[in-house]
Amino acid sequence: MDLPEVVLVNVLARFPLKSIARFRLISKELKSLIDSNFFRNYYISFNSSSSVSWSIIQTKPHKLSLEIVGHHGCNTWGLTRSPGSYLSFFVETTISKLLVLACTDGLVLIYAEEARDGSPLYYIGNPLFQEWVRIPLPSFLSLQELEKLRKSERFTDTGLVTKMKNGILVSYKIVWMLRPDVSSSMLDFMIYSSETGIWKTENVPCTCLCPTTWSRHDKSIALNGILHWLSQASTASDASSVVAYDFYGGRDGDECCVIRFPAKDDELRRFRRTFTTSEGSIVYFNEFHDNGNHTFRVWKLVNYINGPEAAWQLSWEINLESVMKLGTDYFPVVMHPLKSEIIYLWSRTKKGLVLFNLRTHVFSLHKETAYDNECVDGCILSFNSCRVYMEEIYIQMHQALPNHLFFSQYVLPRWFYRLPRPLST
Repeated sequence: MDLPEVVLVNVLARFPLKSIARFRLISKELKSLIDSNFFRNYYISFNSSSSVSWSIIQTKPHKLSLEIVGHHGCNTWGLTRSPGSYLSFFVETTISKLLVLACTDGLVLIYAEEARDGSPLYYIGNPLFQEWVRIPLPSFLSLQELEKLRKSERFTDTGLVTKMKNGILVSYKIVWMLRPDVSSSMLDFMIYSSETGIWKTENVPCTCLCPTTWSRHDKSIALNGILHWLSQASTASDASSVVAYDFYGGRDGDECCVIRFPAKDDELRRFRRTFTTSEGSIVYFNEFHDNGNHTFRVWKLVNYINGPEAAWQLSWEINLESVMKLGTDYFPVVMHPLKSEIIYLWSRTKKGLVLFNLRTHVFSLHKETAYDNECVDGCILSFNSCRVYMEEIYIQMHQALPNHLFFSQYVLPRWFYRLPRPLST
């Protein structure tokens, strides 16, 4: 006996997306129902508080590694292993190098080199559906010119932004950034759009940028179609501001936005500046020492303007006495992308990952060697050479070198979608 549609919708909404994707293959009727805007909106709303699989990814491009810490077993997707383990990649030629450049809204950007002559290859894909598309190189650049760019410390090819509509990813843009000269107040962008299938160039003023320095290995973090980079004064080793540009909402003639970090008790901060994302916002955090007190502060970026007082909103200011029993030799990693009260710390004393709740001051310690690592949202933690990476970057954090974004997040969406393709294809 056929179920009434309203009953069927309520039943299906209780299954993880991994099962929903299979149900689409059963019949045309089920596929039509699942693909409808009504069911997608109902499913996302019904499961809005459910946990989502995500990963902490390392940003040093030395291997095909999507994650150092993965979260699986979460309700929304129902994955039995970490998101990074789904990254399998096949190309039509023998390659000598393979790097993950960026991850945004479930998409992954990859760089490869042909074994024959070292020619560069760029691919974008959806690992869960094993969809991969090779991105053509810009027609206005020769291979020799591209190779010269890639060796420049003022060039980065790791930008990836997306456009969402009603919970569905409808397009993406791959962004290469070049600062022509260290004293220049302009940024040159080379942008590939999935909507057109072609590259274009865009010269953007950034008058508040000079004088600053950029490092070839610096990464960007994407949020709502905006790319964010660390920027630092040429005389300092630490970042002084965030540079942001909107690749979907910007208009011709718009400048990059340069946002200085909060200055409250700045001389007392313990860690070099960095930022991450949480609950749809850019977040900056640091620890401050004053008269023996250890105070942890978290700011949320609320306005894309230059003045730090109006740009940042203080979200948390707490004493770290409860976590001091782990030892003071620790450093912050990222905020939980969906729970702004949870911060991830790495304890060098305990050689493990600490999940600290800023609201309750409760923490849990998770080690790479542990068999069962269930975390605060019911997901299972899995580690991939996490301790090795943490020790490596700890050394770099304490050297007088340009600051870097050492971590990013790869968060699976709350609905599945295919890889957008140019209209011409």
